[in-house]
Amino acid sequence: MKTKATILLLLMALTVRAGDDAFLQAMGKQIGAVYTAQTVDELQGVVNAFDRIGQAEQGRWEPLYYGAFGYLMMATREKEGQKKDGYLDQALERVNRGLGISKDNSELLALEGFVHMLRVSVDPASRGQRFSAMSMKAFNKAIKADPNNPRALSLMAQMQYGTAQFFGSSTTESCSMAQRALALFGNGTTEDPLAPRWGKEMTESMVKRCNP
Repeated sequence: MKTKATILLLLMALTVRAGDDAFLQAMGKQIGAVYTAQTVDELQGVVNAFDRIGQAEQGRWEPLYYGAFGYLMMATREKEGQKKDGYLDQALERVNRGLGISKDNSELLALEGFVHMLRVSVDPASRGQRFSAMSMKAFNKAIKADPNNPRALSLMAQMQYGTAQFFGSSTTESCSMAQRALALFGNGTTEDPLAPRWGKEMTESMVKRCNP
């Protein structure tokens, strides 16, 4: 017969598994929604859902990551500078909290660089030098943490490409990095159902610009 202690451990294990399953199901639903949302309002609803999940699972970085990603997608749809900055503020706040849970997380660091990169677009003339440097620093940290992170490589390549074009210098290095990122999108596999999977299309678009 099983002892009371063994039965208790079994019940605890089943409870944890049930909690994990509920978390995965909730996250899976919202991850699908954030990838397919078409409007700012739809994205805001998804972000709010990630915030609720994060409040219930405060030791997990993934809800914060996808909440930040949602705000980044909102920023890409916004043309008014002040509103765009507001979305980016929200994204960065979640990235920073996520890094407090998962230090040196390559995916979170890539998002941090993405935030700074979009800051430049609000006013390139006055922001270019400061935020470009901050963006490159974050991308370098992301690549150092995971040299095979295709999103970090792709975003870094885009930043380098834009800088090279601005100064009229060679885009060879940035295009080579984009090619490497695209290859990693094709080869990379993961069993983690919460792992980020976005970025391939933007990388393909950049590779086309490199090879018109």
